[in-house]
This record gives sequence, C-alpha cells and structure tokens, in this order.
Amino acid sequence: MDTDEIMHTALDLAGMSSIPADSAVHVKGKDIQRVLMCIDAEQSTIMLAKQLGYDAVIAHHPIGRAYIDFYKVLDRHIEFMLNAGIPRDVAEDAVRELRERVMLRAHTSIYTHVTSFAERIGMPLLNIHLPCDELMRRELLRSITGRVERVRDIGSSVEQLDEFRRADTRVEVVHGDEDAVVRRYMLVVAAGTNGGYSVAKAYFEHGYDTVIYLHISPEDLARAKSSNLNGNIVILGHLAGDSLGMNMLADALRGKGLQVDKMGIIDRDGDRGGAG
Repeated sequence: MDTDEIMHTALDLAGMSSIPADSAVHVKGKDIQRVLMCIDAEQSTIMLAKQLGYDAVIAHHPIGRAYIDFYKVLDRHIEFMLNAGIPRDVAEDAVRELRERVMLRAHTSIYTHVTSFAERIGMPLLNIHLPCDELMRRELLRSITGRVERVRDIGSSVEQLDEFRRADTRVEVVHGDEDAVVRRYMLVVAAGTNGGYSVAKAYFEHGYDTVIYLHISPEDLARAKSSNLNGNIVILGHLAGDSLGMNMLADALRGKGLQVDKMGIIDRDGDRGGAG
C-alpha cells in the first residue's frame, strides 16, 4: 500500500469523498507493509518508528497544516444542530466562539515541527482525525440506541465496548442528574472537538435534555454550573473514544495485508497487534 491508499481506506470506511481539513498525508510513501499507529505523533515517535523499521506512522490528532486548518471541521457542529432541528442562526452563534478560539490557538503553534522532522528522516507520515472519529461516532450510536432510559444508562451502555471498559477513565455525568429520565439526547462527537458550553446550551434550549461529549474543558463546565444550565452533560473519555475509531481503521488495514502496531492506544480485548 501507499499513503494515499491508507488515507482512502479511512475515507471509504467513514463514507467521506474527500480528505477533511483536519487530516492529511504529510509525507508520502510507497510499498508500506508495517505501520506504527498512535494518537499523537511527536519527533520521538517518528524516530522510534524509524529505528524499529516501520514504513510509516499513522497519527490521529492533527499536525502540520491539518492543525492550522482544524477549525474548519468545527462547522460540523452546525450540521448536527441543523439536523436536530435547531435554527441556523442559533447553531452558527453557538459555534462562532469555539471556532475563533481554535483558530487563534493554531496561530500560536510551530506547526511544521513534527512534519518537517518526518520529511527530513524519510518517514512517511499521516494523520487521520475526522474519519476515525466518525467511525467512533457510529459505533457509539449502535451501543447507545435503544438502551438509554436514564442518564446513568449511557455509561453502562458505552462501557460494553472494549475500549471504554478497559480505559482508566470512566463515563462521567459532570453536570445534571444521573438518575434523570432521558427523553431526548444528542451524541456530540466527530465534529473536531466538543462543543463546550454554548453548543450544549443550544441543545438544551431546543428540546434536548442530555448532551454526550467525549470531554469538556473545566472552563466550559464551570460556565454550565454557574449559569445553572438546565440539562445533563455526560463525558465518555477522550482516549477511549479515539482508540475506538483508530482500532476500527487498524482492523481494516490489517484486512488489506498491513501489519499495524499501536502505541498508546487502548486495544480491544484479544487484540495482539498492539505495541502499547
């Protein structure tokens, strides 16, 4: 396989026709047989892969140009909210602050640091973010749908998945009441990052009583509590969620004949392909 084939495998699995802004082939490569898969790629990761004889590194989180353009995929929050019946002006207002914050943060980064190192030592490098998150979103929906009556049921449903059951973090109800009846919930993942206070507020004000994120910042949670936001916020766990999507990609790549070793990813029960 080559790096483009690896990327298009992820896109096909996620039902995407083009590479999203938060994903990229940073250093192209051909005749790839062994890959090291990780959540975050740093110079040390790339050097380790080189020393161990890997043909490519597949990271999850955005690096290089994909980090600069990451803010563009946040508009997926707007798409989700429109599909949930929230008016466009409300959805756009809810995302505006988040989009600006992420864009400005990216401007402070030395975004070429990792990608130029990989290019210099000749290590093919990709990061695949939104496609894997979309795979994770679909699997979470399958796990939750039809199994949630009360807020606490979200945790018991999600923790049937190996990655969440084996994680050191637990599903947490960080705002609201775990015993509350769930009438309408929204799984808000695969939109770049969590929507924070403003996106949760938009859902709560338009008929949803429960919002499910992978994670939330302390600042956004403090806003929710100080404003007595009326609804439940559940966080599932960042590493567990990212591991779920990456494991699904790993399975597909192995099915195409690649050797995929993983570092820092929570393996599924019985998976012997991981390096970490």
